[in-house]
Amino acid sequence: MANKKGIGLIVLICVITGVLSSLLTVVLMKDSIGSSSASDSKQIVVNDDGKNKNIYHAVTDKAMPSVVGITTTTVDINNRFAIPTESQGVGTGVIVDANGYILTNSHVVSDGQAVDVNVLFNDGTNTKGKVLWNDSQLDLAMVKVDKQGLVPAELGDSDKVRTGDIAIAIGNPLGLEFQKSVTQGIISGLDRTIQTQKSNMTGLMQTDASINPGNSGGPLLNEKGQVIGINTAKASQAEGLGFAIPINTAKPIVEQIIKTGKFEKATLGIKGESVAVFESITGIDIEAEEGVYIAEVLTNTPAQKAGMQAGDVIVKVGEEKITTMSDLNKALYKFSLGEKADILINRGGKEIKVQVQF
Repeated sequence: MANKKGIGLIVLICVITGVLSSLLTVVLMKDSIGSSSASDSKQIVVNDDGKNKNIYHAVTDKAMPSVVGITTTTVDINNRFAIPTESQGVGTGVIVDANGYILTNSHVVSDGQAVDVNVLFNDGTNTKGKVLWNDSQLDLAMVKVDKQGLVPAELGDSDKVRTGDIAIAIGNPLGLEFQKSVTQGIISGLDRTIQTQKSNMTGLMQTDASINPGNSGGPLLNEKGQVIGINTAKASQAEGLGFAIPINTAKPIVEQIIKTGKFEKATLGIKGESVAVFESITGIDIEAEEGVYIAEVLTNTPAQKAGMQAGDVIVKVGEEKITTMSDLNKALYKFSLGEKADILINRGGKEIKVQVQF
């Protein structure tokens, strides 16, 4: 948010500035620009008004109605005299359902502590919002407004994103004075890990987007105008190092909240820590090179019923490789209550597969 400072990393949203004419050779979407044949897919399209329409025009026209500004008020009493002080923040969000569901960053809504949330729409109207769910480790949140007939964004498939793909962002850098700014760049890297003030964030997409405070929670888009990520952070020590949460991480959360109005996370019932952290703290050398070390298995939990034991190391959940607790939490978000999952554990140097029902 515009008023928050990070150490090493500033949590905010990716925004892409400028328009490079050399990137106008991208296939334009049929639903945004009209049909184009294979022979003209690499040309600039001239629309009915006689004006050139490039990839950035097309993506902006499609996605802009789904992007919102979010302003918040938070009351803080953590000061020397315990006097309540108000602070304001500005961020961005993206509409994911016509009935008023909005996806943004958790830090945009002060990790659920904001006492006032106001949503500004593309048509200039605004309304109060309510935080339905947030997770500070994932840095995602869902906000609900009492409004219907909104234009939801089209969600893409972040698993298909490749390094070098075009990346376009829309957001509110430095507050509402520069609201609805459109910026561009490419995907610079995948599966990145960064350290924030609150936790390690893993599996992020890296972009060379120009990033400024106030853009947090906005969409990172592909050339089809589909949301492939939610912009969340940048490196303060260098330029062109921005990060976005893959949209596939948020999809199961969004779907469940839209369907039921709430999100219930599947849990294992363990207490643990990453192998690297456990070894550095205790000095104990574990057989497994990486994974999540189980310090305790709680009674009458899915982990206990599956036969997991203290001392086991979780290596995989389904096909997801597990290195840290953040990896484990993210993997569990993909499962609903009642579903089953195969979990690969390392027990004394031997790998064992167990099946867990959440």
